[in-house]
Amino acid sequence: MDRKPWFELHDSPRFPGFLRDMVTDGLEHTWNTLGMYESIAGLLRRAVTESGARQVVDLCSGGGGPWLSLAPGLKDAEGLPVAVVLTDKFPNLSAFERTRRFSGGRIGFCAESVDAAAVSGDLRGFRTIFSAFHHFSPETARAMLADAFAKREGIGVFELAQPKVKTMALCCGMPALSWLLTPGMRPLGWRRVVWTYLLPVIPFTLWVDGILSCLRSYSLADMRELVRGLDAEDYHWEIGEAGTGKARVAYLVGIAGRRAGEFPVAK
Repeated sequence: MDRKPWFELHDSPRFPGFLRDMVTDGLEHTWNTLGMYESIAGLLRRAVTESGARQVVDLCSGGGGPWLSLAPGLKDAEGLPVAVVLTDKFPNLSAFERTRRFSGGRIGFCAESVDAAAVSGDLRGFRTIFSAFHHFSPETARAMLADAFAKREGIGVFELAQPKVKTMALCCGMPALSWLLTPGMRPLGWRRVVWTYLLPVIPFTLWVDGILSCLRSYSLADMRELVRGLDAEDYHWEIGEAGTGKARVAYLVGIAGRRAGEFPVAK
């Protein structure tokens, strides 16, 4: 595996916590406003339905993920709405509560710390992780996938960051997007205005960490290596890209409940 263990600014323990929360809030506001994960909505709906899940357990949710745009279209095999539960090892409870409120209660959250590599048996459902998989070492990433496989829970890994020059070039637009979209955030707050416009730490961090995310992200070949040996007749892996243009989403999806080979493998 050629992946390099780069770091990101907002991952540092020295990076102020209130700024880290504003960075993740800003990132996820961008995803939801621009619908940047809409290209995988159909794949996600199919995977949840085929796995027979009635709930989605979102791992490493940060500021709430792209769920405000994705959750409304998610239904189970019986056509009923699927609940979404946000989790994190260090849960941002204010952001989780805000997401719950904006979703009308459709999106809930777990207030306790959740280890993505060893999810409690009480949290049953199809697991998802958006734009956070690259934060983990190959050993931990493999453990996350192996845990879902062993418990026969479906899992979907979705990444906008990819180790490609064109994707890194797109990250150069993050400061402009931050300045443009921040006025639409609620609550806005004076601190966000200060750290976005007067002292532009948030736009700078989104730009630099966006490029670093691409440098440390897993390629499709890396993903195939991570699931090697996790084979069973009732569990199937799909790996590929979704979307058109330059902002494509790389995905790794594990689907439980059917014999291997019954699903088309995306190229």
